Amino acid sequence: MSDTTMHNSFGEVLTPRDTRYLFVLPFSTNPDMARRFLARDSSMVGNIRFGKLLETLDKVAENTALAYVHRFYPDARVVTAAVDNIVVRNPADTRHDLVFSAQLNHVGKSSMEVGIRVECLGAGSSHLATCYFTMVARSADSGEARSLVLPPLKYEQEIELKRYRKAEERRQAYRDGLAKAEEMPSLDEYLFLKKLHKEQEAEGFCGLRARDLVLESTCRAYPEQENVPKTIFGGYLIRKAYELAALAAEMVTHDRPVPCRVNRINFNQPVLLGDQLKFTARVVYTGKTTITVQSDIERFSRTVGDKALSNSCLFTFSNVDADMQPQAVPFIYPVTYAEDARLLNAYRQRID
Repeated sequence: MSDTTMHNSFGEVLTPRDTRYLFVLPFSTNPDMARRFLARDSSMVGNIRFGKLLETLDKVAENTALAYVHRFYPDARVVTAAVDNIVVRNPADTRHDLVFSAQLNHVGKSSMEVGIRVECLGAGSSHLATCYFTMVARSADSGEARSLVLPPLKYEQEIELKRYRKAEERRQAYRDGLAKAEEMPSLDEYLFLKKLHKEQEAEGFCGLRARDLVLESTCRAYPEQENVPKTIFGGYLIRKAYELAALAAEMVTHDRPVPCRVNRINFNQPVLLGDQLKFTARVVYTGKTTITVQSDIERFSRTVGDKALSNSCLFTFSNVDADMQPQAVPFIYPVTYAEDARLLNAYRQRID
C-alpha cells in the first residue's frame, strides 16, 4: 500500500502538535503521592525515586501513543519496544510539581517515537529530563497480537521536521551500534583491554574486578503488576531493573551515584502472569566520575524450558557529593571474555 493510498484510507492527517499530551505529578497538593516518590526520609538535593519516574514515563509514553492509535483503531493497544535515550539535565525533588509534556516526533509503519520533556513548576523551575520512547501499535484480534499499519504524520513546522530528522538519526545510530557491537576490537581497544588484564597480574593488585560487582534478585509476576490482560506493565519491570542497578552502582563508591542517562532499554519479550523473573545488574564500566550498569531481566514460565530475555537495560550514573559535585570513581577490571565485551560496549557509549 502506498503512502497516498494509506493517507486516503485513513482520511484524517495529523501533525505532531495534534498528538500533544500533558501529565502532572501534583506533589505540592498531594503529600501522600510525594512521600511515595521519596528516595530517602531526609533532606537532600534530588530526593526522588528515579525508578518511579521511569514507571511514570512509560505510562505517559503509552498514553500519548495510544491516543493517536485509537483515532484509527479504537480497540488496539500499544507496547513499549524501547527506551531510546533519557538524559537527566537537572535533579528533581518531591517539593515541586512535575510536568510531563509529550508528543509524537516520528511515525513509521507500525512504530512511533514519543518525545517527553520533564519540567518542574514553582520556584527554581527547570528542565529536568529529555526522554525518547519507541512504541508499537498492536491488535489482539483472535487472541493473536499483530502489528498495525499506521498513517504517517504531516510535519509542517521546522521544529517538527527537526525532531523527525533527529528521530531518524537515533534509529540509525542504534542500528549502527548493533553492528559495531559485533565488530572485533580495534587496535586501540585491544591494547586498552590488554593493559587492564596485565595490571591485574601485578603483585599486590587491589583494584575492583567486574565479577565482584554483580547483584541478582528474583520474583514472581502477579496480577497487581498487570497493564493489559495477562501482561505485566513494562514500567514496573524497568523500575525494578533500575533499582537493582542503583544498588550495584553503590558497590563501587562511598559517595552517591545519581542517574545521569538511560542509554538504552530494549523490550524483547512480554512478561506474563505467573512468570518467574530473574533480575541481574552488573557494573560493566567506570569513567572518571561515572558508573555504567547493565541490568537484564530473564523470564521463566511454568512451562519447563520456556525462558527468554525480557529486557536489557544500560544505565549511567554520575558519582556526586552532598552538593551534587562530581567525584572520582575507581576503575573496574574485566576478567572474562564476556566482561571484556560488556566493558567494550559501554566504553564505546561512555560518558566520562
